[in-house]
Amino acid sequence: MKPLRSARRMVARIFARAFTAVGGNFLWSWGGLRDGFHRTFQQGVIVNGKDSLLHFSAVFACVTGIASDIAKLRIKLCENENGIWMEITEKQPWLTVLRKPNHFQNRIQFCEQWAISKLLAGNSYILKARDGRGVVNALYVLDPARVYPLVAENGDVYYQLSRDQLSRQIENSVVLPARAIIHDRTNCLYHPLVGISPLTACALSATMGNKIQENSTYFFQNKALPGGVITAPGKISKDQVDDIEKKFQRQFSGENIGNVWVLGNEMKFNPITMTAEAAQLAEQLKWTVEDIARAFHYPLFKLGGPLPPYAGNVEALIISYYTDCLQILIESMELCLDEGLELPSGMGTELDLDNLMRMDTAALYDANNKGVGGGWLAPNEARFKANYKPASGGESPMIQQQNYSLAALAKRDAQPDPFARTPASIPVPAPEINPTPSKEVDETEIEAMSYAVARMELGIGIFREKQEPKVNLSNISQKIESIAEKLSILAAKKRESEEASRDPEQIPLPPPPEKPKKMTKRIERDSNNLISAIHISEE
Repeated sequence: MKPLRSARRMVARIFARAFTAVGGNFLWSWGGLRDGFHRTFQQGVIVNGKDSLLHFSAVFACVTGIASDIAKLRIKLCENENGIWMEITEKQPWLTVLRKPNHFQNRIQFCEQWAISKLLAGNSYILKARDGRGVVNALYVLDPARVYPLVAENGDVYYQLSRDQLSRQIENSVVLPARAIIHDRTNCLYHPLVGISPLTACALSATMGNKIQENSTYFFQNKALPGGVITAPGKISKDQVDDIEKKFQRQFSGENIGNVWVLGNEMKFNPITMTAEAAQLAEQLKWTVEDIARAFHYPLFKLGGPLPPYAGNVEALIISYYTDCLQILIESMELCLDEGLELPSGMGTELDLDNLMRMDTAALYDANNKGVGGGWLAPNEARFKANYKPASGGESPMIQQQNYSLAALAKRDAQPDPFARTPASIPVPAPEINPTPSKEVDETEIEAMSYAVARMELGIGIFREKQEPKVNLSNISQKIESIAEKLSILAAKKRESEEASRDPEQIPLPPPPEKPKKMTKRIERDSNNLISAIHISEE
């Protein structure tokens, strides 16, 4: 067994000589960060290490705040359907690793460690494990101090890994190709394979903040600043001084602060206030917090700073925080997962921003009402955003009936008179010849209409024989056609109601009776007017 291990180590050393090692972290190591920029005022300054820098509350708040905000975003597997990215929830082998990346971390813990590694070291190295099909089934975030990028002579990238039992990497100094590692990096200022942490820009400010707090702690711990000084106009003995000091400490310290003490013998109490140097110290501590927030692109109001002018709009604050700080980290993580999981074309991962962009209840309901009322958001989609179950009939967007499409309006405007009620180019629908038969048909109405038609036709014939120019025969003809049309409809109703089993086209039209039993008032009026006109013409 020992000769086999020795042979492996020898092969690894020979294999490693063919690569060029790339510095893992520029001017950075786990032990400490030293000043590499030789300036007169910074020469020899030793900056705190990463562990000590995290003791400063501003650094800790920036790193954990950004990492936790990214970790709470759910990772979705989406597919591109005609330009719309739709979430896939089943029947895909990558869903398991996105929900449970490894055997000791859930999704939130995995994403949080990924972001923390990138913020503190500038690099995140994720080791991929595969199943028998070659599909990635586990992801492990590695310690950035144990990973070193290597570049081969032909330009290929490899990574040298130290032993890490938690990620099931039991061998030491193992060289893996870039296909086995997801390398997410930020601020590659000096080498494309080496990221730089934001701590590089604010390490001095964090160190100064720690020093200010340490000195203040020692200063107040020793009680070097008294609350005030008691003075007397004359000389007093040591016993009197001790007695006055004990009484003052007993009656006006701790819970007794603020009690009233009456001094005699012209004694005076002079309180000691904060000096100008101490006030500047507080201003310097405030400046260190602002400088750290600037390096991490973190909103200052999240660290106790002043609110921006648009602070009344919660959504505007979140969008500003997202675009200035989180977007580049989120987009980079999504792209690294797409390439690392080797997803097919048209498929990708997406972090759900709904958990970040949550609005207040009133703004959420107002936005949903506008979306549903505008016709582009379905009611069930709005209910989903408000965490309600879908309702029956709410699957499709709805819009009011009087709204017309642009194509229909374009056809209307192409007419000679777009605002005419019946445009010339649009045919008027013909009346229904064979309507649905009604249950009851008035036979007297059919007889009256038939008799009126006969009388009107007789009158027209008389006018034509006499060639009377004063009578407008066209109006009378139109009335006859209208009455005849109604007559045919009523006759059809009667035939279909009487002989429903027979074809209505084979039923002959019954001849009009010689004299109606009963006439409607309107038809009687029209026919009487026509006969009166005939009599006047004859006279």
